[in-house]
Amino acid sequence: MAAKPDPNFKVVADNRKARYNYEIGEIFEAGLALTGTEVKSLRTGKATIAESYAHVDRQGEAWLVNANIPEYLAGNRFNHPPKRPRKLLLKSREIAKLSQAIEREGMTIVPLKLYFNARGRAKLQIALGKGKKLHDKREVEKKRDWSREKGRLLRARG
Repeated sequence: MAAKPDPNFKVVADNRKARYNYEIGEIFEAGLALTGTEVKSLRTGKATIAESYAHVDRQGEAWLVNANIPEYLAGNRFNHPPKRPRKLLLKSREIAKLSQAIEREGMTIVPLKLYFNARGRAKLQIALGKGKKLHDKREVEKKRDWSREKGRLLRARG
């Protein structure tokens, strides 16, 4: 089996349920405005973005809400609150596109992946998503199960 190429980034947190619960549309890469203890805590790799979401406020700023970055153990009195809202750094054109999609099409901004890029900057991969209904989720599960079974049958046949 061929070795996978090493990506240029280190994944800190991954939202694996997002692709199951949402139909993923356009994907954006956003920077995060973090404090020093948040960055150090992220480097330990214990953050979670599974129950978080993003929104655009009336001032035209994007925020990441409900993401859990635990306190840094050696941070003492300079520590941060673990679930504080964090500002997303995006271009104004991207923010406008996100807010229009939320307003008109009833979509939501779903965080997919939190990682450090090649330059060592914390980045968040977000996407416009539309919530799936229960029957859509079942259909995806049927297709996945059938493709697994088909692969097993083909391997067994030779």
